[in-house]
Amino acid sequence: MRALVVARGEAGPVRFAEVDEPVPSAGEALVEVRHIALNFGELTYLHLWPDGAVHGHDAAGVVVRAATDGSGPPEGTRVALGMTPHAWAERVAVSPAWLGTVPEGVELADAAALGIAGVTALRVLRTRSLLARNVLVTGASGGVGHFAVQLAALAGARVTALVGSPGRAAGLRELGADAVLTDPAELAETEDRFDLVLDTVGGPLVAQAWSRLAEGGTLHLVGYSSGEATTFPPEALFGFGAPRTIATYGDRTSTSGELTDLLGLVAAGRLSVPVGLRGDWREVGEAVRALFARTVHGKVVLDVA
Repeated sequence: MRALVVARGEAGPVRFAEVDEPVPSAGEALVEVRHIALNFGELTYLHLWPDGAVHGHDAAGVVVRAATDGSGPPEGTRVALGMTPHAWAERVAVSPAWLGTVPEGVELADAAALGIAGVTALRVLRTRSLLARNVLVTGASGGVGHFAVQLAALAGARVTALVGSPGRAAGLRELGADAVLTDPAELAETEDRFDLVLDTVGGPLVAQAWSRLAEGGTLHLVGYSSGEATTFPPEALFGFGAPRTIATYGDRTSTSGELTDLLGLVAAGRLSVPVGLRGDWREVGEAVRALFARTVHGKVVLDVA
């Protein structure tokens, strides 16, 4: 069968290859993949994966063989795969811990886009009560950012969305943002103090966001798309009052519960899926270039031919 594998040469970051058919264990379902979703991180930090390994984590498809131990969804079930290892292939063996059942009325292509981005946003925002709290989402025009803005607004937060340019601000107010900043310099000018910051950018922006964090607030680091280092002024990490904290994100445990919750919100019309580019997986090279050039607002979803 065909799959997208890690390619560390000039042809990278992925290439097509013929790979062995997966052999499910008793506790795994065999899923025929219909759509895959690309993420900036997995395409950028290739040193984390072996060269030639089947790549990718997010997809959606149909169960063609249920797990023989009786766990997981039955044959014929439409499923979303989130944070699943080796997902970008025509067929994949998957533990039910990484599967969410896709409800009627939800397109499989939209379900594929939830994965890493949706689960990351949901897990971070669930770490504290958000009702009437101030929340800042940086990189709000990306996949994680689009979901975070919506989910924070649904939880009753006052949401500020930060993007890198006016051209990337489109639609964020409609998703629930109360304020949209289009230049990191505007962060220093705002009077708001934030109870929670979800940062996907890293670099100097982390220090800027830290300076606007309220007493008792938390800055969650979930990405570093800037590729830049963070430097804090000498006095920045000292303060009185309730402690402020910086939290990292690296949870790779079961995503089935979060996928089920997110898919339920999509089915109910309360969460929209930001698919900014849809295409054929044979055109993955063009899709990767668009993602790296930051011309895509939201997620990239490719149909598996």
